[in-house]
Amino acid sequence: MIVKNPKFEISAVKESQYPTSGLPEVVLVGKSNVGKSSFINTMINRKKLARTSSEPGKTRQLNFYNIDDIFYFVDLPGYGYSKMSKQEQINVGKFIEHYLSTRKEICLILFLVDIRHAPTANDFLMYDYVIRSGLPCMIITNKADKIAKTKVDDSAKNIQKQLNSIGDIITLPFSSERKIYSEEVWNVINKYINLDTDTI
Repeated sequence: MIVKNPKFEISAVKESQYPTSGLPEVVLVGKSNVGKSSFINTMINRKKLARTSSEPGKTRQLNFYNIDDIFYFVDLPGYGYSKMSKQEQINVGKFIEHYLSTRKEICLILFLVDIRHAPTANDFLMYDYVIRSGLPCMIITNKADKIAKTKVDDSAKNIQKQLNSIGDIITLPFSSERKIYSEEVWNVINKYINLDTDTI
């Protein structure tokens, strides 16, 4: 997909601020600093549309990116940031849960994990929540540039076996540096943004 005019639309901190256009929403979930913003920038071939930070836990709201008035990338707050206060973690958790459980426009969840490490306890909790929600999901094993090219495919498959042992969810490696598998990811996204969310 060739993206021509992506734009940041809004950072929402409550439901009344969500866009009302009815466009499909492709939602990024993952732990803090897993690279969700860099993933968005790479997919739309822009350097700085999605704001990246070296500081984990920077995102505390839902960021909606309008992709050519076709769909939204929605960047959720990262989870598992230890320096966030317990109350902040609770508030963010409730915020994420409410959005995922009530938002009709969600058509696909992109679940990002770090390809270098085994899934964390928080990863398993979030993955289980997504599966129980019944929402379509794809696993993105991110930061593939951080390991040897010869180990990428095997590492992605190993993470899939841990999270999705029956192997019924598409799992792909990804790298913002090498831009690998971006076309394959787009192929999956296109399948869902062109469907009525009520039929998925």
